[in-house]
Amino acid sequence: MDAFLGKYSSYIYAILRIVAGLMFAMHGSQKMFGIPGNKPPLPLASLIGFGGLIELVGGLMIALGLLASYAAFIASGEMAVAYFMLHAGQGFLPILNHGELAVLYCFLFLYIAARGSGVWSIDVLTSRAGARSAVQN
Repeated sequence: MDAFLGKYSSYIYAILRIVAGLMFAMHGSQKMFGIPGNKPPLPLASLIGFGGLIELVGGLMIALGLLASYAAFIASGEMAVAYFMLHAGQGFLPILNHGELAVLYCFLFLYIAARGSGVWSIDVLTSRAGARSAVQN
């Protein structure tokens, strides 16, 4: 039996990809430029600064659907590293060590890496192979 929103699944997936990518990019812009908010920018030469670069560029690529599978795979890996380096040392359970967001992003981006850019993406406009297969699903 199909889900009641099944006929809209490719569009709902596109909205998920766009929103998740933009939210991730905002984490990067906070680290790199202090925007949005009033946080001081972090040095790019630091590990967290490099993470901010991955978040900003990768998040925008995911949101735009530009090589989203590759960007999402890298972003998923960054979130796994962030969880184990910054959160797991304070206890393994994400709800106790404040690592829920890192875990959710990690698995969301892993799903996007597997599914591809989908509809409403630059990859579809330029007919990249990964996007075509995702549209057919």
